[in-house]
Amino acid sequence: MAAVYRQFKTKGSPETVPGFCRVAPIDEVRGQLWALTPGRYVGTEEGPNEDEAFEDKFLKLIRQLQRQFSQGHALEELISTQLAGVDGEI
Repeated sequence: MAAVYRQFKTKGSPETVPGFCRVAPIDEVRGQLWALTPGRYVGTEEGPNEDEAFEDKFLKLIRQLQRQFSQGHALEELISTQLAGVDGEI
């Protein structure tokens, strides 16, 4: 974000990146009653075409989250074991 601001200050308007940055003309900001909420101006990043049904994608995401929870628990146990070896109190 800082690099884009520096580019704006030194070289002028940076390239618009949907969902990240865009230089809005003052008339557009005035038309939004001076609201500076970024979402009004930058929009959203274009995602890949989603041909998969929501239900299928949701189930995949749930399974992925469950795997990540399991990995997190395993890492938590490993860290606790390692720390116990350092000072013996955990």
